[in-house]
Amino acid sequence: MSIDWSDLWNDTLIRILPDGAAAPRVLWVALALVAVVVAWPAARRTSRTLVTIVHEAGHAGVGVLVGRRFQGFVVEKDLSGHAVTAGRSRGPGRIATTWAGYPAPAVLGALVVVAALGGLAGPVLVVSLIALVVLLVMSRSVRTVALVVLTIAVTGAVWWFGGQWRAGVVGGVGLALLLGAWDSLGDVARSRGPGQDHRTLAELTPLPAGFWLFTWFLADAAATALALLAVWDAWQAA
Repeated sequence: MSIDWSDLWNDTLIRILPDGAAAPRVLWVALALVAVVVAWPAARRTSRTLVTIVHEAGHAGVGVLVGRRFQGFVVEKDLSGHAVTAGRSRGPGRIATTWAGYPAPAVLGALVVVAALGGLAGPVLVVSLIALVVLLVMSRSVRTVALVVLTIAVTGAVWWFGGQWRAGVVGGVGLALLLGAWDSLGDVARSRGPGQDHRTLAELTPLPAGFWLFTWFLADAAATALALLAVWDAWQAA
């Protein structure tokens, strides 16, 4: 069976390019998906896995932007994670890298919601696949490799086979990331562990740990407001 490369290229291009304004059903699919995440414990756990991956990617991405070297990351059995960047042990770069993890799921989630409702699900999925391949290369445990490979497979399937449901699924994942960001912020606020990011920030700066928790709250709140505004606009247009 021969492959028609022209058709394959056209099919790929169609899936990469923006779709134009999203249909009203996109909003309903997104809301239904996030309702499943809230109501079904297995889906909630899967969502938390994705939140952890994005959290660690936030550390890594900001670390690279400020001149640090990303050396790898792991996702633990309890769905906590750890990203390793090399560079100065103190200073603005280390502070920015340490701070970036907790707001990353909320910021990315809000941007994904806005993009999906704006007809940009295809480009979002392509960028996500590229980022996930980079994370796969930097995975430093068998569990982490397996989780990232599974995430790549699901993302690729949604991108290629999602059809008219693709934007709704992407929007739902964005809302789930926002929900997970609030969950993880609540968890770290209740935690008494000495190695938590806000306590590390308190050691790196003259500001207390509570201040850094508050900055994450503000970042999550701003991201949530942006996503809700996009959802409201889509609701009005439906």
